[in-house]
Amino acid sequence: MMINILIALAAGCASALMFVSIVSGALISLLLFYLAPLPLMVAALGWGPVGAAIGGLLGAVGLAAIVSFPYALAFIVTIVIPACWLGHLALLARPAEVETDPPTLEWFPVGRLVAWMAGFAALTTMAALLTLGTDGTTINDGLRTGLQRALSTRNSADADRLIDALVAVAPPAAATVAMLTLTLNLWLAGKITATSGRLTRPWPDLRTTTLPAMTLAVLSLALGLSFVGGVVSLVGKIGSAALFVAYGLCGAATLHTLTLTVRHRGFLLSSTYALVLIFLWPAIALIALGLADAVFGLRQRYFQRRSMPPPTIT
Repeated sequence: MMINILIALAAGCASALMFVSIVSGALISLLLFYLAPLPLMVAALGWGPVGAAIGGLLGAVGLAAIVSFPYALAFIVTIVIPACWLGHLALLARPAEVETDPPTLEWFPVGRLVAWMAGFAALTTMAALLTLGTDGTTINDGLRTGLQRALSTRNSADADRLIDALVAVAPPAAATVAMLTLTLNLWLAGKITATSGRLTRPWPDLRTTTLPAMTLAVLSLALGLSFVGGVVSLVGKIGSAALFVAYGLCGAATLHTLTLTVRHRGFLLSSTYALVLIFLWPAIALIALGLADAVFGLRQRYFQRRSMPPPTIT
């Protein structure tokens, strides 16, 4: 019991220090900031979400005492709550509907974890923007001022156009980064915990990752809201960006399935991911593939054409 408490405390302190390192301005601090949820996620998956939550709250108390209360509150909202809740969901299980001997468990589907991560990415991004103001004009002015200060641009027509373009793309870009960061941290936490032997659930088949059917309706609603204007438009753009990333992940899972029998499959997959990392825009193809799978069931049709039993959808 004492070891669990010490591990939770160490995880909370490590996450808090990684989170607050961004104030140093060093380049390495940006990497530490993005990996701040990792220690708490490892603690949640390996030693339970309750202990991780206690460690995170103690880390927040330390931030409030050493830095400031707003930093502590931001740490709780953006790091502690998502890390502990996702860890809790990942460990949820129930008896399988089909009775087997010995009895088997149905674990919380990975697709629903991805949907939760999209929700957290959208909420934390919107919460950060609301610190700049409560209406669209004030938020955009705050973003414009911050970008002008960061870029040190002089007043000119070209500089103004650049700033306006960055203000327009900043909210969805922030949601995209938040979504990718949560996904990477949870995957790394799962790998670390599984390697240490502390992960109680079996490693899922990520090729079968499927978002809930309602997600497509939510994406349609978010896209519609993005054309309304004001704060509602920001909500729509942020939600759409997070869900597009989620469908991009499903597109990657679909690609892994559809290329099972392709020669030089490893080269094809590695080339695809290299193009996405280098040029970014090829990710649109993965998003389109994920959306097509959600609408037309590409993976199910793939297994039906080959008379293969499809794996259990997660």
